[in-house]
Amino acid sequence: MSNNTVSNYGWDTEKPAHSTGYIAPRIKEILKLLGAKRVVDLGTGNGSLCAELAAEGYDVVGVEYDAQGVAIAKKAHPKLPFYNFGVQDDPQLLLAQEKPFDAVVSTEVIEHLFSPHLLPEFASAILKSDGYLIITTPYHGYLKNLALAILGKWDNHLTALWHGGHIKFWSRKTLTQLLEAHGFSVLGFSGVGRVPFLWKSMVLVARKAP
Repeated sequence: MSNNTVSNYGWDTEKPAHSTGYIAPRIKEILKLLGAKRVVDLGTGNGSLCAELAAEGYDVVGVEYDAQGVAIAKKAHPKLPFYNFGVQDDPQLLLAQEKPFDAVVSTEVIEHLFSPHLLPEFASAILKSDGYLIITTPYHGYLKNLALAILGKWDNHLTALWHGGHIKFWSRKTLTQLLEAHGFSVLGFSGVGRVPFLWKSMVLVARKAP
């Protein structure tokens, strides 16, 4: 582990993460609306979302920094390409083996990064000139934050004892600012999981600036 990365996020099974159940349907809905065909899942974990997208007919590639996650993904989904890179790596390593993409999907990743600006930078480098970034992260807003406090759930939510857990906590405003500062125009926002304003996660759709 370097000063700026965590190499092991705890992947030990090919089963989809809990969040995939409520996030994947929205990702597929958005990709269909955008007309994207060639997709990279940035921070693919064990590759379960890649497998779902491939089953829908997308030309999909997985990129993951956790070597154990990549090993699980390759074993579980041997027909799909997976690469052991992180957003701190040179995106040309990927482009040396793959063509630019119509869309980058990154689900529940950016909250784990010490240097989150590297994610949109990496995404921009591997996208086509008019490509899209679809990014999800746990939702934070006044009502949800208040509910977490009242119910005594903050310790669990902050994942302080999970090495590699959540270290950045995003709002719609701050995530929009990050993406716009790194060459993207945010086109849409939505929430997934639970009722409105108590969402588990938020989804931002952004387009790479020409």
